[in-house]
Amino acid sequence: MSTSATRDIAVGGAARSGGIRWAVPSVVTVAVLVAVWQIYVSASGIRPQVLPSPMRVARQGWAHREEIGTHAAATLQVTLLGFAVSLTLAWALAIVVDFSPWLRRAFVPLFVASQTLPIVAIAPLMIIWFGFGLLPKILVVSLVTFFPMAIGLIEGFAAADREAGALLRSMGASRAQVFRYVRLPSAVPRFFTALRIGITYAVVGAVFAEYVGASAGLGIYMSLQKNSFRTDLVLAAVLVTALLSIALYLSTFLIERLVAPWALAENRSGRG
Repeated sequence: MSTSATRDIAVGGAARSGGIRWAVPSVVTVAVLVAVWQIYVSASGIRPQVLPSPMRVARQGWAHREEIGTHAAATLQVTLLGFAVSLTLAWALAIVVDFSPWLRRAFVPLFVASQTLPIVAIAPLMIIWFGFGLLPKILVVSLVTFFPMAIGLIEGFAAADREAGALLRSMGASRAQVFRYVRLPSAVPRFFTALRIGITYAVVGAVFAEYVGASAGLGIYMSLQKNSFRTDLVLAAVLVTALLSIALYLSTFLIERLVAPWALAENRSGRG
Protein backbone atom coordinates (compact mmCIF):
# COMPACT_ATOMS: atom_id res chain seq x y z
CA MET A 1 0.00 0.00 0.00
CA SER A 2 1.30 3.46 -0.93
CA THR A 3 2.22 6.09 1.61
CA SER A 4 -0.56 8.44 0.41
CA ALA A 5 -3.19 5.71 0.71
CA THR A 6 -1.99 4.88 4.22
CA ARG A 7 -2.18 8.55 5.15
CA ASP A 8 -5.73 8.86 3.73
CA ILE A 9 -6.88 5.83 5.74
CA ALA A 10 -5.32 7.25 8.90
CA VAL A 11 -6.92 10.66 8.35
CA GLY A 12 -10.29 9.08 7.63
CA GLY A 13 -10.09 6.96 10.77
CA ALA A 14 -9.14 9.97 12.85
CA ALA A 15 -12.04 11.96 11.40
CA ARG A 16 -14.50 9.17 12.17
CA SER A 17 -13.21 8.76 15.71
CA GLY A 18 -13.35 12.53 16.16
CA GLY A 19 -16.95 12.55 14.94
CA ILE A 20 -17.86 9.82 17.43
CA ARG A 21 -16.21 11.72 20.29
CA TRP A 22 -18.06 14.85 19.22
CA ALA A 23 -21.43 13.04 19.39
CA VAL A 24 -20.90 11.34 22.77
CA PRO A 25 -21.74 14.38 25.00
CA SER A 26 -24.98 15.00 23.09
CA VAL A 27 -26.04 11.36 23.31
CA VAL A 28 -25.28 11.23 27.03
CA THR A 29 -27.19 14.47 27.66
CA VAL A 30 -30.25 13.23 25.77
CA ALA A 31 -30.14 9.90 27.61
CA VAL A 32 -30.01 11.66 30.99
CA LEU A 33 -32.92 13.97 30.09
CA VAL A 34 -35.04 11.04 28.89
CA ALA A 35 -34.26 9.11 32.08
CA VAL A 36 -35.25 12.09 34.25
CA TRP A 37 -38.44 12.50 32.21
CA GLN A 38 -39.33 8.81 32.66
CA ILE A 39 -38.64 8.89 36.40
CA TYR A 40 -40.67 12.06 36.90
CA VAL A 41 -43.71 10.70 35.04
CA SER A 42 -43.55 7.40 36.93
CA ALA A 43 -43.13 9.05 40.34
CA SER A 44 -45.66 11.87 39.92
CA GLY A 45 -48.45 9.86 38.34
CA ILE A 46 -49.21 12.71 35.96
CA ARG A 47 -51.87 11.97 33.36
CA PRO A 48 -50.56 10.90 29.91
CA GLN A 49 -52.80 13.52 28.30
CA VAL A 50 -50.64 16.13 30.02
CA LEU A 51 -47.22 14.48 29.87
CA PRO A 52 -46.79 10.91 28.63
CA SER A 53 -43.69 8.95 29.48
CA PRO A 54 -40.94 8.44 26.90
CA MET A 55 -41.82 4.73 26.81
CA ARG A 56 -45.44 5.54 25.98
CA VAL A 57 -44.38 7.98 23.27
CA ALA A 58 -42.12 5.34 21.75
CA ARG A 59 -44.78 2.61 21.91
CA GLN A 60 -47.56 4.72 20.45
CA GLY A 61 -45.27 6.19 17.81
CA TRP A 62 -44.28 2.69 16.71
CA ALA A 63 -47.90 1.53 16.74
CA HIS A 64 -48.84 4.43 14.43
CA ARG A 65 -45.63 4.30 12.40
CA GLU A 66 -47.34 3.88 9.03
CA GLU A 67 -49.58 6.90 9.52
CA ILE A 68 -46.73 9.01 10.88
CA GLY A 69 -44.48 7.83 8.06
CA THR A 70 -47.03 8.93 5.44
CA HIS A 71 -47.22 12.40 6.97
CA ALA A 72 -43.43 12.56 7.32
CA ALA A 73 -43.06 11.80 3.60
CA ALA A 74 -45.41 14.70 2.80
CA THR A 75 -43.39 17.04 5.01
CA LEU A 76 -40.13 15.87 3.42
CA GLN A 77 -41.55 16.56 -0.04
CA VAL A 78 -42.53 20.12 0.90
CA THR A 79 -39.17 20.67 2.58
CA LEU A 80 -37.09 19.53 -0.39
CA LEU A 81 -39.18 21.33 -3.01
CA GLY A 82 -39.25 24.59 -1.07
CA PHE A 83 -35.56 24.36 -0.31
CA ALA A 84 -34.74 23.66 -3.96
CA VAL A 85 -36.62 26.82 -5.02
CA SER A 86 -34.86 28.83 -2.31
CA LEU A 87 -31.47 27.42 -3.27
CA THR A 88 -31.94 28.29 -6.94
CA LEU A 89 -33.06 31.85 -6.18
CA ALA A 90 -30.25 32.38 -3.66
CA TRP A 91 -27.56 31.37 -6.15
CA ALA A 92 -29.06 33.39 -8.99
CA LEU A 93 -29.53 36.59 -6.99
CA ALA A 94 -26.20 36.29 -5.16
CA ILE A 95 -24.33 36.00 -8.47
CA VAL A 96 -26.22 38.96 -9.95
CA VAL A 97 -25.54 41.04 -6.83
CA ASP A 98 -21.84 40.12 -6.90
CA PHE A 99 -21.47 41.43 -10.45
CA SER A 100 -23.14 44.75 -9.62
CA PRO A 101 -22.27 46.86 -6.53
CA TRP A 102 -25.38 48.95 -7.20
CA LEU A 103 -27.61 45.86 -7.03
CA ARG A 104 -25.84 44.79 -3.86
CA ARG A 105 -26.76 48.08 -2.19
CA ALA A 106 -30.31 47.75 -3.51
CA PHE A 107 -31.05 44.10 -2.70
CA VAL A 108 -29.16 43.27 0.51
CA PRO A 109 -31.27 45.62 2.68
CA LEU A 110 -34.37 44.01 1.15
CA PHE A 111 -33.03 40.55 2.04
CA VAL A 112 -32.53 41.71 5.63
CA ALA A 113 -35.98 43.30 5.74
CA SER A 114 -37.56 40.06 4.55
CA GLN A 115 -36.46 38.45 7.82
CA THR A 116 -38.53 40.92 9.84
CA LEU A 117 -41.73 39.39 8.44
CA PRO A 118 -42.95 36.83 11.01
CA ILE A 119 -43.73 33.39 9.66
CA VAL A 120 -46.81 33.40 11.91
CA ALA A 121 -48.23 36.15 9.69
CA ILE A 122 -46.88 34.92 6.36
CA ALA A 123 -48.13 31.33 6.44
CA PRO A 124 -51.85 32.15 6.89
CA LEU A 125 -51.63 34.73 4.10
CA MET A 126 -50.12 32.16 1.76
CA ILE A 127 -52.99 29.80 2.53
CA ILE A 128 -55.53 32.58 1.85
CA TRP A 129 -53.91 33.59 -1.43
CA PHE A 130 -52.95 30.18 -2.85
CA GLY A 131 -55.24 27.68 -1.12
CA PHE A 132 -54.38 24.43 0.67
CA GLY A 133 -52.26 22.86 -2.07
CA LEU A 134 -48.52 22.37 -2.33
CA LEU A 135 -47.64 25.87 -3.60
CA PRO A 136 -48.22 27.94 -0.40
CA LYS A 137 -46.16 25.54 1.71
CA ILE A 138 -43.32 25.61 -0.83
CA LEU A 139 -43.39 29.41 -0.77
CA VAL A 140 -43.25 29.51 3.04
CA VAL A 141 -40.23 27.19 3.11
CA SER A 142 -38.53 29.26 0.40
CA LEU A 143 -39.08 32.51 2.28
CA VAL A 144 -37.80 31.04 5.54
CA THR A 145 -34.60 29.58 4.05
CA PHE A 146 -33.68 32.12 1.37
CA PHE A 147 -31.97 34.71 3.58
CA PRO A 148 -29.19 32.62 5.22
CA MET A 149 -28.14 31.06 1.92
CA ALA A 150 -28.21 34.30 -0.08
CA ILE A 151 -26.26 36.24 2.55
CA GLY A 152 -23.80 33.36 2.97
CA LEU A 153 -23.08 33.36 -0.77
CA ILE A 154 -22.84 37.14 -1.05
CA GLU A 155 -20.40 37.37 1.85
CA GLY A 156 -18.47 34.38 0.52
CA PHE A 157 -18.00 36.04 -2.86
CA ALA A 158 -16.93 39.28 -1.17
CA ALA A 159 -14.36 37.44 0.96
CA ALA A 160 -12.37 36.30 -2.07
CA ASP A 161 -8.63 36.91 -2.14
CA ARG A 162 -8.23 40.35 -3.71
CA GLU A 163 -4.61 39.72 -4.66
CA ALA A 164 -5.52 36.54 -6.53
CA GLY A 165 -8.24 38.40 -8.40
CA ALA A 166 -5.87 41.26 -9.24
CA LEU A 167 -3.28 38.76 -10.49
CA LEU A 168 -5.77 37.10 -12.83
CA ARG A 169 -6.96 40.47 -14.15
CA SER A 170 -3.34 41.53 -14.81
CA MET A 171 -3.02 38.38 -16.92
CA GLY A 172 -6.03 39.38 -19.00
CA ALA A 173 -8.74 37.36 -17.25
CA SER A 174 -12.31 38.52 -17.68
CA ARG A 175 -14.69 39.35 -14.83
CA ALA A 176 -16.42 36.02 -15.38
CA GLN A 177 -13.11 34.14 -15.22
CA VAL A 178 -12.13 35.88 -11.97
CA PHE A 179 -15.51 34.95 -10.57
CA ARG A 180 -15.14 31.32 -11.63
CA TYR A 181 -11.59 30.72 -10.44
CA VAL A 182 -11.36 32.99 -7.37
CA ARG A 183 -14.67 34.28 -6.05
CA LEU A 184 -16.75 31.12 -6.52
CA PRO A 185 -14.33 28.75 -4.72
CA SER A 186 -13.98 31.23 -1.83
CA ALA A 187 -17.77 31.22 -1.34
CA VAL A 188 -18.17 27.44 -1.15
CA PRO A 189 -17.21 26.97 2.55
CA ARG A 190 -19.58 29.74 3.65
CA PHE A 191 -22.28 28.38 1.38
CA PHE A 192 -22.23 24.99 3.06
CA THR A 193 -22.37 26.64 6.48
CA ALA A 194 -25.43 28.58 5.31
CA LEU A 195 -26.84 25.41 3.75
CA ARG A 196 -26.78 23.66 7.12
CA ILE A 197 -28.62 26.56 8.74
CA GLY A 198 -31.15 26.76 5.93
CA ILE A 199 -32.02 23.07 5.80
CA THR A 200 -32.97 23.03 9.48
CA TYR A 201 -35.12 26.12 8.98
CA ALA A 202 -36.74 24.39 6.00
CA VAL A 203 -38.21 21.58 8.09
CA VAL A 204 -39.54 24.02 10.69
CA GLY A 205 -41.07 26.18 7.95
CA ALA A 206 -42.72 23.17 6.30
CA VAL A 207 -44.21 21.92 9.57
CA PHE A 208 -45.54 25.34 10.47
CA ALA A 209 -47.08 25.85 7.01
CA GLU A 210 -48.80 22.47 7.36
CA TYR A 211 -49.95 23.35 10.85
CA VAL A 212 -51.76 26.40 9.46
CA GLY A 213 -53.47 24.45 6.69
CA ALA A 214 -52.77 21.22 4.85
CA SER A 215 -54.25 17.82 4.04
CA ALA A 216 -51.08 15.86 4.90
CA GLY A 217 -47.85 16.44 6.75
CA LEU A 218 -46.45 16.31 10.26
CA GLY A 219 -47.79 19.78 11.02
CA ILE A 220 -51.42 18.90 10.34
CA TYR A 221 -50.90 15.54 12.04
CA MET A 222 -49.74 17.29 15.23
CA SER A 223 -52.72 19.63 15.06
CA LEU A 224 -55.19 16.76 14.71
CA GLN A 225 -53.63 14.77 17.54
CA LYS A 226 -53.55 17.85 19.76
CA ASN A 227 -57.27 18.33 19.23
CA SER A 228 -57.76 14.67 20.21
CA PHE A 229 -55.64 15.12 23.37
CA ARG A 230 -53.14 12.52 22.10
CA THR A 231 -50.09 14.20 23.55
CA ASP A 232 -48.10 11.00 23.08
CA LEU A 233 -48.63 11.07 19.31
CA VAL A 234 -47.89 14.80 19.17
CA LEU A 235 -44.54 14.14 20.85
CA ALA A 236 -43.91 11.17 18.56
CA ALA A 237 -44.42 13.47 15.56
CA VAL A 238 -42.11 16.04 17.16
CA LEU A 239 -39.46 13.34 17.53
CA VAL A 240 -39.82 12.36 13.87
CA THR A 241 -39.51 16.03 12.89
CA ALA A 242 -36.30 16.34 14.92
CA LEU A 243 -34.86 13.16 13.38
CA LEU A 244 -35.77 14.43 9.91
CA SER A 245 -33.98 17.72 10.58
CA ILE A 246 -30.89 15.93 11.90
CA ALA A 247 -30.80 13.59 8.89
CA LEU A 248 -31.00 16.48 6.44
CA TYR A 249 -28.38 18.41 8.41
CA LEU A 250 -25.96 15.48 8.34
CA SER A 251 -26.61 14.95 4.63
CA THR A 252 -25.06 18.36 3.93
CA PHE A 253 -21.70 17.02 5.16
CA LEU A 254 -21.96 14.10 2.73
CA ILE A 255 -22.80 16.47 -0.13
CA GLU A 256 -19.90 18.72 0.84
CA ARG A 257 -17.55 15.74 0.94
CA LEU A 258 -18.64 14.70 -2.57
CA VAL A 259 -18.81 18.16 -4.15
CA ALA A 260 -16.08 20.13 -2.38
CA PRO A 261 -13.91 18.01 -0.05
CA TRP A 262 -11.38 20.82 0.12
CA ALA A 263 -14.03 23.10 1.62
CA LEU A 264 -14.84 20.53 4.31
CA ALA A 265 -11.13 20.31 5.19
CA GLU A 266 -10.94 24.10 5.31
CA ASN A 267 -13.92 24.32 7.67
CA ARG A 268 -12.41 21.67 9.94
CA SER A 269 -9.03 23.40 10.02
CA GLY A 270 -10.78 26.69 10.83
CA ARG A 271 -12.67 25.11 13.71
CA GLY A 272 -9.45 23.49 14.89
